Amino acid sequence: MSTPRRPRPLRPHLPDVRPLDRFSTLKIKMGIVVVASVTLAAFITWWGLRNSLGPTRTFPLAIIISMGFTMLLAKGMTSPLREMTAAARAMSEGDYSRRVQATSRDEVGQLATAFNIMAEDLESSDQVRRELIANVSHELRTPVAALHAQLENLVDGVVEPTPATMQTALTQTERLTRLITYLLDLSRIEAGAADLNLTRLDAADFLEDTLDSVSTLEAGKQLTFQVDVAPEGLTFVADPERLRQILINLLQNAIRHSPFAGEVSIHARGTGDSVVFDVIDQGPGIAVADRQRIFERFARGAGSAQVALTSSGGTGIGLAIVRWAVDLHGGTVEVADTRDGATMRVTLPQTAADSSDALEPDEADWTDSGAGDAAGGPPA
Repeated sequence: MSTPRRPRPLRPHLPDVRPLDRFSTLKIKMGIVVVASVTLAAFITWWGLRNSLGPTRTFPLAIIISMGFTMLLAKGMTSPLREMTAAARAMSEGDYSRRVQATSRDEVGQLATAFNIMAEDLESSDQVRRELIANVSHELRTPVAALHAQLENLVDGVVEPTPATMQTALTQTERLTRLITYLLDLSRIEAGAADLNLTRLDAADFLEDTLDSVSTLEAGKQLTFQVDVAPEGLTFVADPERLRQILINLLQNAIRHSPFAGEVSIHARGTGDSVVFDVIDQGPGIAVADRQRIFERFARGAGSAQVALTSSGGTGIGLAIVRWAVDLHGGTVEVADTRDGATMRVTLPQTAADSSDALEPDEADWTDSGAGDAAGGPPA
């Protein structure tokens, strides 16, 4: 495959003079150019006739000089347009690094600024696309290769189809299912899906139900799980499917990065106009420098800061979905300051929600909501 050809930079014969950049509109600039050209032509005509050059030499001289002066000013006014043309051609060939020199305040300068913003967004999107392809390919390759080897051994008679063998294959299949679910959720984010089905939930029952759906993950670590709700009997209003999606993603992170025989806990407390959920683990924690970046799509950390960056095993999709679902509720998600481990804190407002016609706790149907499937975990 041939390398994309980079367009050569424009090499104008006239200097790029921009004395009119101080003016804020293109109409004022055009008026100044017309007035200056006419004044210059009149002055040259007066000077030529005064020095007896005659009309046959004075008029052509006035026209040529005034046209040259007009072209010099017009070139500075339109140079951003030529730069945008060259940059657009480069973008069509895959080069998103080109930028336009935006020095004026008129419509052309505003267009140049908007063009640079668009170029930055396209460059960022192209980088995200490349990272997505690389990350998803890597994530898919591992379980697919494990399944292929497992099935190949079964077909060749190398291993017997024991429950342990089937469980290994099932684990890899569940990993693939979770990854595909995350990608589907990501497509909903891109589509701007923002539907909420608000329901009044009992905090203790909902958290116990959610924790049961993920407590079997990483069972070999012999983890202990704890639910703490304050005050007792706390209820709140939220979309059960979206909230389960949030908590399962955070709990999967906590389980994955917890040490052997560690503890994973989830706390809920009401604060009057909001309800706060803390998902706490005893892992290495998250570096302060990475605490904002981890909620960006495809974010990755380095060293110990790699913990809790993703809930899909490395693609950086899980926490982006968490932030999206929290934003739908008008809440916030952050990494709280703790001495040990990591605490993921979700705050959901209740003032606006209480004014809606929310269902009572006994009317909420968590099992049929599909929340477990949407979050990549089994249903309750």
